[in-house]
Amino acid sequence: MREEGMREDESPVSLFETKEGRFRGLYKVFATTIFGAVCLIWVYRVVNMGRIERGRWCWMSVMVSEFGFGLYWIITQSVRWRILYHTPFKHTLLNRYDDENLPAVDIFVCTADPKLEPPCMVMNTVLSAMAYNYPANKLNVYLSDDGGSELTFYALLKASIFSKHWLPFCRRFNVEPRSPEVFFAHPQNSSTSTEYQKAYLHIKKLYEEMKSEIESAAVKGELPENVRNEHRGFSEWNPKSTKQDHQSIVQIIVDGRDRNSVDEDGFELPTVVYMAREKRPNHPHHFKAGAVNALIRVSSQISNAPFILNLDCDMYSNNADTIQEILCFFLDETKGQDIAYVQFPQSFSNITKNDQYGNSYLVSAKYELAGICGYGAALFCGTGCLHRRESLSGSHLKDYKVNWEKKPKRNNNRTIDELNEASKALATCTYEEGTLWGKEMGLVYGIPVEDVATGLVISCRGWKSIYYNPEKKAFLGIAPTTLDVACLQHMRWSEGLFQVFFSKYCPFIYGHGKIHLGVQMGYCNYLLWAPMSLPTLCYVILLPISLFHGIPLFPKLSSMWVIPFAYAFLATYGYSLCEYLTCGSTTKARWNLQRIKFIHRVSSYLFGFIDTMTKQLGLSQTNFVITDKVVTEDVQTRYEQGIIEFGGSSIMLTILGTVALLNLFGLVGGIVRILMELELSWSQLMMQITVSFLVVMINLPVYEALFIRSDKGCISSSIMLKSIVVASLACYLGAFIC
Repeated sequence: MREEGMREDESPVSLFETKEGRFRGLYKVFATTIFGAVCLIWVYRVVNMGRIERGRWCWMSVMVSEFGFGLYWIITQSVRWRILYHTPFKHTLLNRYDDENLPAVDIFVCTADPKLEPPCMVMNTVLSAMAYNYPANKLNVYLSDDGGSELTFYALLKASIFSKHWLPFCRRFNVEPRSPEVFFAHPQNSSTSTEYQKAYLHIKKLYEEMKSEIESAAVKGELPENVRNEHRGFSEWNPKSTKQDHQSIVQIIVDGRDRNSVDEDGFELPTVVYMAREKRPNHPHHFKAGAVNALIRVSSQISNAPFILNLDCDMYSNNADTIQEILCFFLDETKGQDIAYVQFPQSFSNITKNDQYGNSYLVSAKYELAGICGYGAALFCGTGCLHRRESLSGSHLKDYKVNWEKKPKRNNNRTIDELNEASKALATCTYEEGTLWGKEMGLVYGIPVEDVATGLVISCRGWKSIYYNPEKKAFLGIAPTTLDVACLQHMRWSEGLFQVFFSKYCPFIYGHGKIHLGVQMGYCNYLLWAPMSLPTLCYVILLPISLFHGIPLFPKLSSMWVIPFAYAFLATYGYSLCEYLTCGSTTKARWNLQRIKFIHRVSSYLFGFIDTMTKQLGLSQTNFVITDKVVTEDVQTRYEQGIIEFGGSSIMLTILGTVALLNLFGLVGGIVRILMELELSWSQLMMQITVSFLVVMINLPVYEALFIRSDKGCISSSIMLKSIVVASLACYLGAFIC
């Protein structure tokens, strides 16, 4: 351990600092005024309910919806009340610890289907993880293949061979990013040295050869016979092996203990391990949570590093110094011993300028997640997160003692074959029977968003966690490029999050007396996505119907009661726009975000709510859907042009088309009714007209996809006809409902 920067009679210099977000006091005053407006709206609804002659049911429904909106707004304020930002001091860490004294790190990469998650994409993530600026003998990369595919194993074998050339290239020229696919996609500077250009062309050729071999095998669906002789690990597969029925497979492809495991410059390589846990049709496998728990056990046999980094298979490393930055939080002598994990935001490399699918999550990344961190906790998002191993093994903070320096760096007493066999036993489908795995140990089972529930459980054991959002993104993934995939992803998230709220892990119940109320409310900011679809649907269905029939549901423009409605709307959306623009985005991107939020609430979150309720009633079982990472050329072209891809024939599109047309019919019908009926005035219906007009403007791309576009990304004629019929019937039958 180095001594520079600290004398024996001095207290250690902190390895990171914490700063509070600015203008929080001013924001609290602003939020109080909005809360006052919300209360006045509630008062208006209750006081005037008895005076309603027409549309009583609509009035009551809108009143309940506004009560729901108000409560949800109050909950969301917890993440803006106290925002904390953390800055690590990497150079201080490097001055204090030399390579020998740095702790080992295990990196977990999870994949589940070689068709939906192409092996080349997965290998780029693995290679970027292997290429960190970190001592190779302290780095161990584990690939969990829940598809049990020999193609993935073959790809990992090829990637490990290529790494012998890729890692020296990265080290010599300090290139970034260290995902080969992304690196070679960037234009090169022509003014670089001749040595670099020669090395660049050579390594690019090697990469293209590796990629071609992997993709060729993927297209054929089988491996060449001569390939099976390249590694004895191929003998683990037999003709009867399937994705859902195969034995456990553990293969150490690169052994960091072996002096012969070196790159072309003679430097050590990180340990690389392939794992496919056993799967049998009659045994539950608990999806990704089961895969990660198997990795925790297997890695404890092979490397047993005190820190574990979780990465999704499409989330490549974008900063070669990330590990040193994260360790600043854990290794700080005064503030780091009670930290369980450090979570990074999910960021994506393929976001378009105006982000038509709202994939950038700018406000969540800069404010909301940092706001939860203001209470000493961070939302565990499942990827881009470095854990202290003990926190994942069921340990409570009060029982924990810092001892990573005394842990064996890796198991040196057994051969590769012995380690492989010993590890296989830990990855069988029966190993967890009668144990605490999935309950008190590892990631929790029974919930699709096992990561969020696990983070909550860890916080309730007394651990603290940190959310860290560096200027240079640590990890970059692939965002959805079609509306269908984006909606499927959000449906899965909203369903899983709402299941957490309904389970024993509900923050207000499980966390009562264990974590701060602000953390409980911060979690519910996301856990309540699904039920918030109901008040939104009520608003965008009942308001146009009542407008179509000339039934006022808001105060006249001449009434003083207009003020709280107008202020609550203008103040919240005005502040939201300013908040979004401070994140460096555009007004059009903000408008697109409003559109995608609307779409999710009337489709994805609605079905997430329905699925959760059916599971609570025992009518269905928890499932896990893998989002497709494969994109065709025409879809990619429309995505880059900012055109929404509506293709498909799901019921979600029918609901979206119906709601869009219903508001259009209501807007036109309401205006016509005002012009034709003398007893109605603009003042009575102007607020409803304004709301329906905004909904119509948000849905302009939907109308375009229904009636104008003819490409493959438009909405089909069958959905168009269904939407027209349902919207027309709703307008007609609305007279009886109101």
